[in-house]
Amino acid sequence: MVMGPVRLYIYHMRQDDAKKCTAMKLKKHGLAHVFFSAREAPRGAVILDPMAPKALSRADRPVMLARGLLAVDCSWAKIETFPKALRGPRRCLPYLVAANPVNYGVPTKLSTAEALAAALYIAGFKEQAHRVLSVFKWGPVFLELNKDLLEAYSEAEDSQGVLKAQEEILRALGITPARDK
Repeated sequence: MVMGPVRLYIYHMRQDDAKKCTAMKLKKHGLAHVFFSAREAPRGAVILDPMAPKALSRADRPVMLARGLLAVDCSWAKIETFPKALRGPRRCLPYLVAANPVNYGVPTKLSTAEALAAALYIAGFKEQAHRVLSVFKWGPVFLELNKDLLEAYSEAEDSQGVLKAQEEILRALGITPARDK
């Protein structure tokens, strides 16, 4: 049912406008398994968590292949409700710019589809990332808008390398990195 080397899972929290929901469109096209109860979540899948201290990187490839990739479809306005009970390594995504119609041009406010595609791209599953975004009119725009960023992140060996690349990118854009050490 789910296409590609990495099984994609989406925990849908029913907080957003159903007509604009990228998760349900991915389900409709057989690209992701969508569920509505945390009890259905696969154990051990890499969880995309915007508050995770560790960034997703190529080092997460083996776990993604073995256990899958899990995104949570919830409202950015209710991000404090992000589920804590899900089990698996949690990873954040580095700085990227949204291309979806709701948050176009807004840094870090990605749709579920953009987040899954970005994670796949960074981990080296570029073909699957393109497939995920191909079902949206704006999908290719996300990849084009973030091309240099995604390439830089995908070349990093591990989480620290991704965060270092992000820091360099943010400095070049004149933005002070939030995670300065």
